Amino acid sequence: MHDRVDLVKIYECLCDRTRLRLLNVLAQGPLCVCHFQEILREPQVKISKHLGYLRTRGLVAYERQGNWMVYELPAKPSRELRANLACLQDCARENPVFRRDLARLEKLTPKFAETSPCGCRPAAKTTAG
Repeated sequence: MHDRVDLVKIYECLCDRTRLRLLNVLAQGPLCVCHFQEILREPQVKISKHLGYLRTRGLVAYERQGNWMVYELPAKPSRELRANLACLQDCARENPVFRRDLARLEKLTPKFAETSPCGCRPAAKTTAG
């Protein structure tokens, strides 16, 4: 059974560029907060604040692994969330900021795999749908 996420909560989350960037990167696989910092080139406080916002509204799941917080999209997203994440990915393909984030992710993936004691490695080119 899919967890129900209120459509209004989804749209509240999607009305911020940083949260859109986080969700777009997460569509590729789970990551730690420090990885988001490198990819988005934003401070830890900002990343954590936005991930917390997404988490409390059910758009991301997380797991603590030692000192690391690993975030990912929900294992069983609602139909509404899947549809909106697919739309985000379609729209993001044309945006230079989102493309740059994904290029950084691809470039940094080998480093993340070597340095992450939590074993969080982005999946190769997955989609949220």
